[in-house]
Amino acid sequence: MHPTKRCAWLVAAGLPLALAPAVVDERLAWLWAAVAAATVLFAAADALLLLPRARLDCAVELPRELVLGRPGALALRVRARGRSLRVTIVADLEERLAPQPEITLELVGDTETVAAIPLQATRRGLGLVRRLWLRWTGPFGLVACTARQAVDARVPVVQDLGPARAVALRFFGSRAASVGLKPERFAGEGSEFDSLRAWTPGLDPRSVDWKASARHRRLVCRRFRAERNHQLIVAIDCGHQMGEPLDGIPRVDHAVQRGLALAWLALQSGDRVGLFGFDAEPRSFVEPQSGPRAFPVLRSAAANLEYGDAETNYALGVLALGARLRRRSLVVVFTEFIDSITSELMLDHVARLARRHVVIFVALRDPALYAIVAKAPAHVLDVHRSVVAASLLAEREAVLLRLRRAGVHVVDAPPAQATAQLLDRYLDVKRKELVA
Repeated sequence: MHPTKRCAWLVAAGLPLALAPAVVDERLAWLWAAVAAATVLFAAADALLLLPRARLDCAVELPRELVLGRPGALALRVRARGRSLRVTIVADLEERLAPQPEITLELVGDTETVAAIPLQATRRGLGLVRRLWLRWTGPFGLVACTARQAVDARVPVVQDLGPARAVALRFFGSRAASVGLKPERFAGEGSEFDSLRAWTPGLDPRSVDWKASARHRRLVCRRFRAERNHQLIVAIDCGHQMGEPLDGIPRVDHAVQRGLALAWLALQSGDRVGLFGFDAEPRSFVEPQSGPRAFPVLRSAAANLEYGDAETNYALGVLALGARLRRRSLVVVFTEFIDSITSELMLDHVARLARRHVVIFVALRDPALYAIVAKAPAHVLDVHRSVVAASLLAEREAVLLRLRRAGVHVVDAPPAQATAQLLDRYLDVKRKELVA
């Protein structure tokens, strides 16, 4: 309980009356005493009439999850028992959630008022709502009560998969909506029988099913599709280099978004998908699983991947992942490197992983570097920037070339094109039966 600004202004307004006996007439001293007594009396009455905290009920309901970049809300149910009241509420939020302005509610009698406090996530992970601060005043507005209600609840902040899923739907959708698109690549090549079709000139004669042709009294051939039930591991580097922003978003968030888009497509294709996060040491591992319940598990695990500030230990990460894989798998590695010198350990261990498994290495291009190289220099400083950027890009190409020579499938694309190229490379691996 504490005085309000109105009480402070009332006391300040009475100060000139305290000077009246000295300036005007000493017989006016009673006036200041009367004003001071009235102020104390009204403040005391206001404190006595102030609604006790026990008669103010407040319930909190958090959303199941927040999507990064999309607005959410925390639901409030507030009721003042036996009195109408105006309450101001402020939420104390953790740094992953953007600060929100206070809201004011008009409570009427015993009626429950439902309101919402906006929530806006700034980073992926677990956003913490620490507590709520509630403030209300007495009938005269001279005394206020500030109460704290502990919440201490966390809400998962997940990646916005809308754009990535839209790209994935182009690769896997209904046949009526995607004739001639990527889903057709599943049929016609592979080792798993799909259906029979009439033979036409140009088809492989080895695909003719002679028994079925005898039954139908015309040539028919077998149609194959890529084998299902492959094992896919999405390995995401969470080291400090992946925390650097790319197009205003940390690289690790780009990796999570594209990794989940790939996981969704792979699950729809019948494959088993797992998740592995690492930086200085292994951080998270989700066993490969399939079925409709697998994607929420993967999405929740990806949301819990922290933004690391340590140097990535590829030796420990690759060895830990290899020990967990008991069968040949498709491993998609999302990481970042600076130059050919600092990437030596990464090259050695990724190449070693590629000897046993099929590895897709995803490197996101920085459009800013290419823009610096392509920009016409206006002064000497622009020339220096262009030379440095060109040298970085040349070393980057040298590292990616060594990966390709080691048998690693490389996806090198800007963020806007990385999802489509990654999904296309995944389908190409399945079509060629490289994992089996």
